[in-house]
Amino acid sequence: MSGTEAAALLLEDGTRFEGRAFGAVGETSGEVVFNTSLTGYQEIMTDPSYRAQLVTMTYPHIGNYGVSPEDGESDRIQAAGLIVRDVCDVPSNWRSAQSLPAWLASQGKIGITGIDTRALVRHLRTRGAMRGALVTGDLSPARLAAVLEREPPMEGRDLAGEVSCTAPYRWTEGLTRLQGEGYTRPQPSPPRRAFRVVAYDFGIKHNILRLLVDQGFEVEVVPAHTPAADVLARDPDGIFLSNGPGDPAACGYAIESIRALLGQRPMFGICLGHQLLALAMGGRTYKLKFGHRGGNQPVRDLQTGRIEMTSQNHGFAVDVASLGDEVEATHINLNDGTNEGLRHKSLPVFGVQYHPEASPGPHDADYLFGRFRALIEAHR
Repeated sequence: MSGTEAAALLLEDGTRFEGRAFGAVGETSGEVVFNTSLTGYQEIMTDPSYRAQLVTMTYPHIGNYGVSPEDGESDRIQAAGLIVRDVCDVPSNWRSAQSLPAWLASQGKIGITGIDTRALVRHLRTRGAMRGALVTGDLSPARLAAVLEREPPMEGRDLAGEVSCTAPYRWTEGLTRLQGEGYTRPQPSPPRRAFRVVAYDFGIKHNILRLLVDQGFEVEVVPAHTPAADVLARDPDGIFLSNGPGDPAACGYAIESIRALLGQRPMFGICLGHQLLALAMGGRTYKLKFGHRGGNQPVRDLQTGRIEMTSQNHGFAVDVASLGDEVEATHINLNDGTNEGLRHKSLPVFGVQYHPEASPGPHDADYLFGRFRALIEAHR
């Protein structure tokens, strides 16, 4: 739990922060990033897109509403560790089943509290996201340096294969089951007929699957390495490309499969799926200085002019200039002008960089799941 045991964080440029450990003890490492969301720490920590990352929360007080079993985006904590200014040991929430420190301890994950997260975030914004080592107990420079040395850089790293499922499975749970527990997300009209969708699992979040089900889809999830021929053998009406961690350019197997599926069925990609789609269509991706992670990113829909408040979690982006004339940008980030969406002009294919399932606006981007269904209906 959050006690008096000392902990330290060492960044690869030599910057060091000291505080107190909470959760588990020991050592861990990863890319140090920051998230500007005020809430949602449980969803963030269980999102497979945070694999191999030490997450810094910019909001100073974290853990006050505890942890609820229903709120995880996967079956376990995926992030390498958690960095906060102040952690709450005793949550106040009728839905809470555990405190944040107890939850981390139960899964062997390390947290550090009592450090100046404002200074850390300013440093990351200036120098960029970088590798870090987080240790408890022996805080000697030699130990911290040894832990840091074992952590590879994020560029060139394929993490999607690590977090993906190992065998296909069906997903049938929608949001309807959760409505009696205080959830208020608007429900779509009952679909006229069910469509079959194969969802590639590059690190898929549970809420994406729920929203696909609520659109009337029969969803089968397949591993990241599934060849295109195996997907087509299932005769789906549509194909979904999920979010996930790591460098998209390192996922050559996925790019090859997606390229073979272009034009075969309507496709929709989110986050990593969006990037892989761009790479399959001949584009390039590049690493952002410190990425976009938070629930307050403004995005403009270039087709309607509408502004959406979006939830985002990505360290790489699509270079739109690298795409041919058959692909056009559909959304743009208003903070830095980076690409947030694209579509093919003649094929039934589109993707977005942000997370429409994550309720930041709270429901500004729900229409994208309906757009996917409409695309399938139009191409039956």
